[in-house]
Amino acid sequence: MWRRGADSDGYVANFVETEQIIQVNGYTASFIQIRGSIPLFWDQIVDLTYKPKFEITRIAQVPQVVERHFLDLRKKYGNVLVVNLVNKHGGEGLLCEKFGSAMQHVASDNVRYLHFDFHKMCGDTEFAWLSILYHQIQTFVFRNRYFLLNEKGEKVEGQIGVVRTNCIDCLDRTNVTQSMIARKVLESQLRRLGVFKANETITRHSEFDKCYKILWANHGDDISIQYAGTPALKGDFVRLGKRTIQGIVKDSWSALVRYYLNNFYDGTKQDAIDLLQGHSIPSVSRSMTPSIKKDGVEAIVSFRLAFWLIMTGLFFATISLRRVRYNLWNLLFSIMWASMSFLITSLVRANGRAFCNRPRLSHPQQ
Repeated sequence: MWRRGADSDGYVANFVETEQIIQVNGYTASFIQIRGSIPLFWDQIVDLTYKPKFEITRIAQVPQVVERHFLDLRKKYGNVLVVNLVNKHGGEGLLCEKFGSAMQHVASDNVRYLHFDFHKMCGDTEFAWLSILYHQIQTFVFRNRYFLLNEKGEKVEGQIGVVRTNCIDCLDRTNVTQSMIARKVLESQLRRLGVFKANETITRHSEFDKCYKILWANHGDDISIQYAGTPALKGDFVRLGKRTIQGIVKDSWSALVRYYLNNFYDGTKQDAIDLLQGHSIPSVSRSMTPSIKKDGVEAIVSFRLAFWLIMTGLFFATISLRRVRYNLWNLLFSIMWASMSFLITSLVRANGRAFCNRPRLSHPQQ
């Protein structure tokens, strides 16, 4: 979560270009989609809560950044259709509103914007409702075509536009949606090349359908593992075409693992990525020490120590409470130990950010 939104040049976090390529009967066809973070200045700083609050900053610079972002996409891909999958209400609602407002200033015949509230429409299991989304974008997808080479290697057709999909972290909802769009395009390509009949679909070929779902599920897992440390959520739908109890349990575990990694490991991971990519350049005249000095509460906090103190207090409070019938003094001891646990818990909650692992290296290019 240490990289959200866009930088001042309009480049966004979590940007991924996916090209689906098929070769059949001497022909080669491909279809490109992209995903990327909402191109605003926004943060979601981890603070031990399950879903940290969204913070939108530098509002005055948003129009220029959005314009730069889509100017770059237009140069690279041609026409752009933005499919925004975030919630319209709750914590994501403000981001959705600001993004929609910013898009009004850049929307044109070449840049279009569509909001689809994924969670409201599909929930956690009813992904068949994605057909509503596809109906809305179908005309754009086929007008902007795909890339095609004939048996002689000659270009028959080129893709002149791209669908840009995003949710909050561009992982789970985005992958489900992109796999649906890619499937529709692939079916169209196979019909054109004479492999499928007019109304034939991938689902009529069980082995092909199974392999295709696994391909996209693995693709989503690879991106998610790199960014969040776990396989993609909702992967059972992409892999099997339906939600399963096993998939829901697996998603719950992955969500807990993501929470742990977000709060206690990702800061150091972000430093490693920035260092390798040259975004953080340590001075050659001094050792590579953290550029952010710990002070105040942060200088003395330790989540592990706090956790064990809380658990120790609860343990002795329980033991003392069970001995109250033998000695009333144990009631006082139980209250004392419970109070200690409560006070430490309150300290941790009030200073959540200080207990989290954060990037430490300076970023002179930002």
